[in-house]
Amino acid sequence: MRFVDEFRDAEKAHALAARIASLCEPGRQYKFMEVCGGHTHTIYKHGLEDYLPESITLVHGPGCPVCVIPMGRVDDTIHIAEQDDVIMTSFGDMMRVPGGRGSFLDSKAAGTDIRMVYSPLDSLKIARQNPDKRVVFMAIGFETTAPSTAMTLLRAKQEGLDNFSVFCNHVTIIPAIKAILDSPDLRLDGFVGPGHVSTVIGCEVYQFIAKQYGKPIVTAGFEPLDILQSIYMLMVQLAEGRSEVENQYSRVVPWHGNPKALQVIGETMELRPYFEWRGLGFISHSALRINDDYAAYDAERIFEIPGVRVADPKACQCGEVLKGVLKPWECKVFGTACTPETPIGTCMVSSEGACAAYYNFGRFSRERIQEASHV
Repeated sequence: MRFVDEFRDAEKAHALAARIASLCEPGRQYKFMEVCGGHTHTIYKHGLEDYLPESITLVHGPGCPVCVIPMGRVDDTIHIAEQDDVIMTSFGDMMRVPGGRGSFLDSKAAGTDIRMVYSPLDSLKIARQNPDKRVVFMAIGFETTAPSTAMTLLRAKQEGLDNFSVFCNHVTIIPAIKAILDSPDLRLDGFVGPGHVSTVIGCEVYQFIAKQYGKPIVTAGFEPLDILQSIYMLMVQLAEGRSEVENQYSRVVPWHGNPKALQVIGETMELRPYFEWRGLGFISHSALRINDDYAAYDAERIFEIPGVRVADPKACQCGEVLKGVLKPWECKVFGTACTPETPIGTCMVSSEGACAAYYNFGRFSRERIQEASHV
């Protein structure tokens, strides 16, 4: 790739759209899930649904790391932050995520020391600068961000920083996809596979989707032509009666993943027996925790954590959105009680959240559709 513009060429987009349309069987409906929230934002920011025939529907999946954090874990983080001499740090996306006791920003306004950082290494720097404080990094993300947390743990141990720890909330993508496939609520024809996660775990790990479930999956990049080409590749597979794993994002994603990244994750973390996902419930072996070798840096062992499960607000339907059962605008509070300024659910908060994407971009295409239906 030389220029981003090459992946936003309107003529090529129309050509791909024509090829996709030519593969549609008369009377058949197609439903594809884009697993990653970054894909959802590209789809609606660039109006890609307008390029696709009406017989193809795209639904959002559980690939937004902030969106799947349950309210109870937000409350646990705030509880740690309220302890004496604690500085809590986390990514900016987490600052407005609602928990049962409010958000990090609410807690910060009440006097706790919660700071936004761009990297776990920033937290390590804060720990060096504040030896009399206990600095905790609230780690979130799929396997995409887990290597940076792992490298930070390695460095903390090398430096002997005993005032630094990690509250680990890293989740893994494969069990979430399997939970979607096992759900009776949704029928899918294929997947636009996650791009960021795949740079770490590769594409080979998705073989079970094609072999056991008979669904094609194409790992996709994040530019408009990437996604359109991925949908075309899915349509070709369906037309030819194939169910395989293909890699559209080969310029970035290695087939077998990043061995060094996987190595450092393995050195510092291990799978949890189970973990709660917002809207999806408890999924076995779907998250990571700090292993015994790095127990001295595990906030869950250092602090007493309530661990109380908090039910999602009844009005919020983030769970159905994350499973692709509902489009965000089908939620009763979408765009009214729940907006990016006053979020009820996590899907409206995160920069990768489906509701935020639909609110910021998708609602305009929705309005055009509704206007056209009344003409």
